[in-house]
Amino acid sequence: MTKTDHTPSIDRSSFEPAYAQLVNILHGQIASGLFRPGGRLPSESQLCRRYQVSPMTVRRAVNILVEQGLVSTSQGRGTFVKPMKLSTVMFGLDELRSVFDGNARNKVKLLEVSIVKAAEDVASRLDLHRGARVILIRRLIHKEAQPILYHREYLVYDPTRPVVEAEMEVTALHGLFAGTGETSLKRGELAIDAAVLGDEEAHLLMAPPGLPCFRLEHLFYDFDDHPLSWGVFFCRGDLIRFRATVGLSDRARQRGRKPGGRT
Repeated sequence: MTKTDHTPSIDRSSFEPAYAQLVNILHGQIASGLFRPGGRLPSESQLCRRYQVSPMTVRRAVNILVEQGLVSTSQGRGTFVKPMKLSTVMFGLDELRSVFDGNARNKVKLLEVSIVKAAEDVASRLDLHRGARVILIRRLIHKEAQPILYHREYLVYDPTRPVVEAEMEVTALHGLFAGTGETSLKRGELAIDAAVLGDEEAHLLMAPPGLPCFRLEHLFYDFDDHPLSWGVFFCRGDLIRFRATVGLSDRARQRGRKPGGRT
Protein backbone atom coordinates (compact mmCIF):
# COMPACT_ATOMS: atom_id res chain seq x y z
CA MET A 1 0.00 0.00 0.00
CA THR A 2 1.41 3.37 -1.02
CA LYS A 3 1.46 5.90 1.78
CA THR A 4 -0.55 9.08 1.10
CA ASP A 5 -1.41 12.20 3.07
CA HIS A 6 -4.55 10.40 4.24
CA THR A 7 -2.72 7.37 5.58
CA PRO A 8 -2.84 7.33 9.41
CA SER A 9 0.51 7.87 11.07
CA ILE A 10 1.98 7.91 14.54
CA ASP A 11 1.72 11.34 16.18
CA ARG A 12 5.03 11.85 17.96
CA SER A 13 3.68 14.86 19.88
CA SER A 14 0.78 12.92 21.37
CA PHE A 15 0.76 11.77 25.00
CA GLU A 16 -0.75 8.50 23.76
CA PRO A 17 1.95 5.80 23.50
CA ALA A 18 2.99 4.77 20.01
CA TYR A 19 1.84 1.16 20.53
CA ALA A 20 -1.65 2.37 21.53
CA GLN A 21 -1.84 4.61 18.46
CA LEU A 22 -0.81 1.66 16.29
CA VAL A 23 -3.52 -0.49 17.89
CA ASN A 24 -6.10 2.16 17.03
CA ILE A 25 -4.82 2.49 13.47
CA LEU A 26 -4.91 -1.26 12.78
CA HIS A 27 -8.20 -1.64 14.63
CA GLY A 28 -9.77 1.00 12.41
CA GLN A 29 -8.28 -0.44 9.23
CA ILE A 30 -9.72 -3.85 10.06
CA ALA A 31 -13.11 -2.23 10.78
CA SER A 32 -13.02 -0.34 7.46
CA GLY A 33 -12.37 -3.54 5.50
CA LEU A 34 -8.85 -2.64 4.47
CA PHE A 35 -7.81 -5.94 6.04
CA ARG A 36 -10.57 -8.52 5.59
CA PRO A 37 -11.34 -11.62 7.69
CA GLY A 38 -8.82 -14.31 6.86
CA GLY A 39 -6.46 -11.73 5.39
CA ARG A 40 -2.92 -11.19 6.62
CA LEU A 41 -1.70 -8.00 8.21
CA PRO A 42 1.55 -6.44 7.02
CA SER A 43 4.61 -8.14 8.44
CA GLU A 44 6.43 -6.83 11.49
CA SER A 45 9.17 -5.29 9.34
CA GLN A 46 6.61 -3.69 7.03
CA LEU A 47 4.75 -2.12 9.96
CA CYS A 48 8.03 -0.88 11.43
CA ARG A 49 8.93 0.87 8.17
CA ARG A 50 5.45 2.18 7.46
CA TYR A 51 4.90 3.75 10.88
CA GLN A 52 8.52 4.37 11.85
CA VAL A 53 8.28 2.36 15.08
CA SER A 54 10.38 -0.32 16.73
CA PRO A 55 9.72 -4.08 16.48
CA MET A 56 8.84 -4.05 20.20
CA THR A 57 6.11 -1.45 19.55
CA VAL A 58 4.67 -3.55 16.73
CA ARG A 59 4.72 -6.74 18.83
CA ARG A 60 2.99 -5.00 21.70
CA ALA A 61 0.29 -3.63 19.41
CA VAL A 62 -0.28 -7.02 17.77
CA ASN A 63 -0.48 -8.73 21.18
CA ILE A 64 -3.24 -6.32 22.18
CA LEU A 65 -5.17 -7.08 18.99
CA VAL A 66 -4.80 -10.78 19.77
CA GLU A 67 -6.16 -10.19 23.30
CA GLN A 68 -9.08 -8.26 21.81
CA GLY A 69 -9.88 -11.27 19.64
CA LEU A 70 -9.42 -9.37 16.37
CA VAL A 71 -6.42 -11.27 15.00
CA SER A 72 -4.51 -14.50 15.46
CA THR A 73 -0.84 -15.20 14.89
CA SER A 74 0.75 -18.22 13.24
CA GLN A 75 4.43 -18.94 13.71
CA GLY A 76 6.25 -18.42 10.44
CA ARG A 77 3.11 -17.35 8.56
CA GLY A 78 2.11 -14.00 10.09
CA THR A 79 -0.86 -12.29 11.70
CA PHE A 80 -4.34 -12.89 10.31
CA VAL A 81 -7.67 -11.12 10.83
CA LYS A 82 -10.18 -13.37 12.55
CA PRO A 83 -13.52 -13.92 10.81
CA MET A 84 -16.75 -12.85 12.54
CA LYS A 85 -17.94 -15.69 14.75
CA LEU A 86 -21.52 -15.64 16.01
CA SER A 87 -20.86 -18.30 18.64
CA THR A 88 -18.63 -15.84 20.52
CA VAL A 89 -21.20 -13.02 20.69
CA MET A 90 -21.82 -11.80 24.24
CA PHE A 91 -25.11 -10.16 25.17
CA GLY A 92 -24.83 -7.69 28.03
CA LEU A 93 -27.37 -6.45 30.54
CA ASP A 94 -26.91 -2.78 29.68
CA GLU A 95 -30.62 -2.47 28.96
CA LEU A 96 -31.41 -3.51 32.53
CA ARG A 97 -28.60 -1.43 33.97
CA SER A 98 -30.12 1.66 32.38
CA VAL A 99 -33.17 1.18 34.60
CA PHE A 100 -30.94 1.78 37.63
CA ASP A 101 -28.88 4.62 36.19
CA GLY A 102 -29.87 7.18 38.80
CA ASN A 103 -32.71 8.71 36.80
CA ALA A 104 -35.04 10.25 39.35
CA ARG A 105 -38.05 9.09 37.33
CA ASN A 106 -37.04 5.44 37.60
CA LYS A 107 -38.53 3.95 40.74
CA VAL A 108 -38.35 0.69 42.64
CA LYS A 109 -41.55 -0.04 44.52
CA LEU A 110 -41.29 -2.53 47.35
CA LEU A 111 -44.37 -4.76 47.19
CA GLU A 112 -43.62 -7.25 49.95
CA VAL A 113 -41.01 -8.32 52.46
CA SER A 114 -41.98 -11.38 54.46
CA ILE A 115 -40.68 -14.61 55.96
CA VAL A 116 -42.20 -17.64 54.28
CA LYS A 117 -41.67 -21.39 54.15
CA ALA A 118 -39.55 -22.53 51.23
CA ALA A 119 -41.44 -24.44 48.57
CA GLU A 120 -39.73 -27.31 46.78
CA ASP A 121 -38.22 -25.21 43.98
CA VAL A 122 -36.93 -22.52 46.36
CA ALA A 123 -35.49 -25.07 48.78
CA SER A 124 -33.74 -26.91 45.97
CA ARG A 125 -32.02 -23.81 44.62
CA LEU A 126 -30.98 -22.48 48.01
CA ASP A 127 -29.82 -25.90 49.25
CA LEU A 128 -32.35 -25.94 52.11
CA HIS A 129 -34.87 -28.45 53.33
CA ARG A 130 -38.45 -27.92 52.22
CA GLY A 131 -40.33 -25.70 54.66
CA ALA A 132 -37.21 -23.87 55.88
CA ARG A 133 -37.72 -20.19 56.55
CA VAL A 134 -36.67 -17.84 53.75
CA ILE A 135 -37.14 -14.15 53.11
CA LEU A 136 -39.39 -13.24 50.20
CA ILE A 137 -38.93 -9.83 48.59
CA ARG A 138 -41.16 -8.65 45.75
CA ARG A 139 -40.41 -5.47 43.80
CA LEU A 140 -41.90 -3.61 40.88
CA ILE A 141 -39.50 -1.47 38.88
CA HIS A 142 -40.75 1.51 36.88
CA LYS A 143 -38.87 3.28 34.11
CA GLU A 144 -40.25 6.69 33.19
CA ALA A 145 -43.47 5.85 35.10
CA GLN A 146 -43.93 2.63 33.11
CA PRO A 147 -43.80 -0.69 35.03
CA ILE A 148 -41.09 -2.58 33.18
CA LEU A 149 -39.72 -5.25 35.56
CA TYR A 150 -41.20 -7.45 38.23
CA HIS A 151 -38.66 -9.00 40.61
CA ARG A 152 -39.35 -11.88 42.97
CA GLU A 153 -36.44 -12.92 45.20
CA TYR A 154 -35.87 -15.44 47.98
CA LEU A 155 -33.02 -15.13 50.48
CA VAL A 156 -31.68 -17.55 53.05
CA TYR A 157 -33.04 -16.45 56.43
CA ASP A 158 -30.24 -15.67 58.88
CA PRO A 159 -31.13 -13.30 61.73
CA THR A 160 -27.41 -12.70 62.42
CA ARG A 161 -26.72 -11.33 58.95
CA PRO A 162 -28.23 -7.92 58.04
CA VAL A 163 -28.86 -8.88 54.45
CA VAL A 164 -32.49 -7.77 54.37
CA GLU A 165 -31.70 -4.11 54.93
CA ALA A 166 -29.19 -4.13 52.08
CA GLU A 167 -31.40 -6.06 49.71
CA MET A 168 -34.41 -3.84 50.34
CA GLU A 169 -32.53 -0.73 49.24
CA VAL A 170 -32.79 0.48 45.66
CA THR A 171 -29.01 0.91 45.69
CA ALA A 172 -28.56 -2.83 46.15
CA LEU A 173 -30.04 -3.47 42.72
CA HIS A 174 -28.12 -0.56 41.21
CA GLY A 175 -24.89 -1.91 42.68
CA LEU A 176 -25.44 -5.34 41.16
CA PHE A 177 -25.97 -3.97 37.66
CA ALA A 178 -23.38 -1.21 37.86
CA GLY A 179 -20.73 -3.21 39.72
CA THR A 180 -20.45 -0.68 42.52
CA GLY A 181 -20.96 -0.70 46.25
CA GLU A 182 -20.23 -3.28 48.90
CA THR A 183 -21.72 -6.72 48.61
CA SER A 184 -21.70 -10.01 50.47
CA LEU A 185 -21.92 -11.88 47.16
CA LYS A 186 -18.99 -13.79 45.71
CA ARG A 187 -20.42 -15.00 42.43
CA GLY A 188 -23.63 -15.51 40.57
CA GLU A 189 -25.28 -17.61 37.90
CA LEU A 190 -27.67 -16.04 35.40
CA ALA A 191 -30.02 -17.59 32.87
CA ILE A 192 -32.36 -15.84 30.43
CA ASP A 193 -35.36 -17.68 29.03
CA ALA A 194 -38.15 -16.68 26.68
CA ALA A 195 -41.49 -16.97 28.48
CA VAL A 196 -44.95 -15.43 28.69
CA LEU A 197 -46.46 -13.37 31.48
CA GLY A 198 -48.70 -15.18 33.92
CA ASP A 199 -51.68 -13.52 35.55
CA GLU A 200 -49.71 -12.11 38.51
CA GLU A 201 -46.88 -10.70 36.41
CA ALA A 202 -49.23 -9.35 33.74
CA HIS A 203 -51.36 -7.56 36.31
CA LEU A 204 -48.37 -5.88 37.95
CA LEU A 205 -46.73 -4.95 34.65
CA MET A 206 -50.02 -3.63 33.23
CA ALA A 207 -49.84 -5.99 30.30
CA PRO A 208 -52.13 -8.69 28.87
CA PRO A 209 -51.56 -12.23 30.17
CA GLY A 210 -49.58 -14.28 27.70
CA LEU A 211 -47.48 -11.34 26.52
CA PRO A 212 -43.95 -12.52 25.58
CA CYS A 213 -41.38 -11.71 28.22
CA PHE A 214 -37.81 -12.37 29.24
CA ARG A 215 -37.36 -14.40 32.39
CA LEU A 216 -33.98 -13.57 33.97
CA GLU A 217 -33.18 -16.04 36.74
CA HIS A 218 -30.33 -15.37 39.16
CA LEU A 219 -28.64 -17.44 41.85
CA PHE A 220 -26.04 -15.72 44.03
CA TYR A 221 -23.48 -17.31 46.35
CA ASP A 222 -21.69 -15.99 49.41
CA PHE A 223 -17.93 -16.19 49.97
CA ASP A 224 -18.28 -19.69 51.44
CA ASP A 225 -19.91 -20.79 48.15
CA HIS A 226 -23.28 -21.30 49.79
CA PRO A 227 -26.43 -20.21 47.90
CA LEU A 228 -27.64 -16.95 49.39
CA SER A 229 -30.26 -15.56 47.03
CA TRP A 230 -32.42 -16.92 44.24
CA GLY A 231 -34.84 -14.87 42.21
CA VAL A 232 -36.40 -14.03 38.90
CA PHE A 233 -36.85 -10.81 36.93
CA PHE A 234 -39.83 -10.76 34.60
CA CYS A 235 -39.14 -8.27 31.79
CA ARG A 236 -41.77 -7.13 29.34
CA GLY A 237 -40.64 -8.34 25.93
CA ASP A 238 -42.16 -5.34 24.17
CA LEU A 239 -40.18 -2.85 26.29
CA ILE A 240 -36.77 -4.49 26.74
CA ARG A 241 -34.40 -5.88 24.11
CA PHE A 242 -30.97 -7.42 24.51
CA ARG A 243 -28.44 -6.28 21.90
CA ALA A 244 -24.89 -7.17 20.93
CA THR A 245 -22.51 -5.89 18.28
CA VAL A 246 -21.09 -8.52 15.93
CA GLY A 247 -17.82 -7.51 14.32
CA LEU A 248 -16.41 -4.00 14.57
CA SER A 249 -18.42 -0.81 14.98
CA ASP A 250 -18.57 2.28 12.77
CA ARG A 251 -16.81 4.16 15.55
CA ALA A 252 -13.75 1.96 15.14
CA ARG A 253 -13.95 2.32 11.35
CA GLN A 254 -14.01 6.12 11.58
CA ARG A 255 -11.15 6.11 14.08
CA GLY A 256 -8.98 4.17 11.65
CA ARG A 257 -9.59 6.72 8.90
CA LYS A 258 -8.49 9.76 10.91
CA PRO A 259 -5.24 11.21 9.62
CA GLY A 260 -2.51 11.32 12.24
CA GLY A 261 -3.94 8.42 14.23
CA ARG A 262 -5.49 10.70 16.90
CA THR A 263 -8.31 9.28 19.00
